[in-house]
Order: sequence, then structure tokens, then C-alpha cells
Amino acid sequence: MTKYSNISIVASFFGLWLDSFFSKQFQINLGFLLIFSFGILHGANDLIIVEKNNNTKNPFSFFKTLIIYLLIVMISAFLFYFIPWFALLLFILVSAFHFGEQQWKELISNYPNWICNTIAFTYGLFILLLLFIFHTNEVENIIFEITKIRISPLYIPLLFRLTGYVFLVTCVYSFYKYFDLRGKILNELFYLIVFTIIFKSSSLIWGFSIYFILWHSIPSILEQMKFLYTDLSMQNFKIYCKSASLYWLISIFGISILYFIFKDQQIFNAIFFSFLAAITFPHAFVITKMFKKK
Repeated sequence: MTKYSNISIVASFFGLWLDSFFSKQFQINLGFLLIFSFGILHGANDLIIVEKNNNTKNPFSFFKTLIIYLLIVMISAFLFYFIPWFALLLFILVSAFHFGEQQWKELISNYPNWICNTIAFTYGLFILLLLFIFHTNEVENIIFEITKIRISPLYIPLLFRLTGYVFLVTCVYSFYKYFDLRGKILNELFYLIVFTIIFKSSSLIWGFSIYFILWHSIPSILEQMKFLYTDLSMQNFKIYCKSASLYWLISIFGISILYFIFKDQQIFNAIFFSFLAAITFPHAFVITKMFKKK
């Protein structure tokens, strides 16, 4: 286990301990606050990462990238408005791969593509379904709010078992095929036990916030800092935050307007996840390119 992983485990259980002192509404508010801070921050330097990936400081190239990035966000919002079921499905699939890729970044370029992609995707999807299966009714309601489709209660457990089976088979194969992967596989299986305890013992938003911030957003920020500045330091973190500030403020402004419009309606949850999806699609692509470049 890495040093940061040990810190994440302690912080996760500390967050779980705090759960017993907070009302459900306070957990939701605090969870959203964390997502709006580190969660959005970890995707706010995508354009700078693209610029470094392309090894160019040409203003025209940067402007072209910005247009493409914004276009993807607009298309995502368009899909959620006109084809919400397809947009939500795409969001879950892209998020699954993005989460798994962050967790298994050591695999990239070192092992066959089918091993890397299968483990990353099934691991990330298993984490999401693990969260869903402990909060099935709430998840079904959010899906209905977004798509107006009422899914069968059998779907989530079925997908959970199928994804778990594929992930486990791939891990067993990799465990015996690649000796140097054994420690990583055992660590990640242990983390899944930690996630199970957290998701089962907390509310949907609070459990997602603990995972999203401690196990995804902050590690992603650290990886991005190493890619952009080669080393980790408080000075570089300040530079990272400063360069991300404009995008972050625009995102906060946008979601704040939506909150004040829909704060008294159940549909805000649906709008929030739609907003999160719109900024996730281009970000996931950028991070994939970053890992390949590294």
C-alpha cells in the first residue's frame, strides 16, 4: 500500500465516523460542498494538460482545443436533454472506466491492452454498482428523475454480479500470468472491502463523496501535478489551483444558478448528475491521454 492509500483509509473511516453525528441533509450538503471543491478542481486544468500533451504553446492550438472541449460539454448537455437514458448510460460507462483507470494507472503501457481496459472498466463499474446496490431505491428514483424510465429492481444486482464475475476472472488470470501484478491486485481487493464498509454504512451522496474525493479526485490532482510540474510541492499546488481558478469559478457559478432555481424540487439531483456528466466526458478523455503520454 502506498502512503497516500493508508491516509485515504484512515480519512475514509474518519468520514464514516462523522456520519453518525450528521443528519442526512447535512451529509448531502457537505458532500456537495466537497464535490464542488476538490471534485470539480481535479478537472479544471484539463486544457493545460492537453496543451502539454501536444507540446505546443500556440495560442491558436489552445483556442481550438478550448472550442472542442466546450463543444463536448454542450453535446453532453444536449444528450441529457433530448436522449437522457442514453446520456446517463454513457456517463456511467465513461465514469466507470475513468475511475478504474485512475486506480490501475500502473497497468497502462506495461501490459496488454485487453488486460488494462478490462480491469480498469470492470473495477470502476463494480465500484459504482457496489454503491448503487446499497442504495437501490434512491438510485432508481434518480434514474427515473433523469430518464422518466422506471428500471426493474433486478437490473442492478444482476449487473453487479456479472461485473464482479468478469473482474474477478480477469484478476485471477492476471494474478497467475503476471507475477509483479500480484501485490497490486491484493491491495485493490482489500480496498474494495473498505469501499463496501463505507458504502453500506453511509448515505448515497456521503458515500460517493468519500470515494470521489479521497480515492479519485485528490490522487488525480497529485498525478496531474507530477505531469505538469514534475514534482509535488505546496508551491506547485498553489500554481495548480491558480491556473484552475477560472474554470472552477465558472462551474461553481453555473451549478449555483441551477441550485437556486431548482433547490426546492427533487429534480435538482438529476440536474446535478447531468452537470457532473457534462464535465466528466471531456475530462476522462484528457486524463486517458495524459496517462498514455506518461
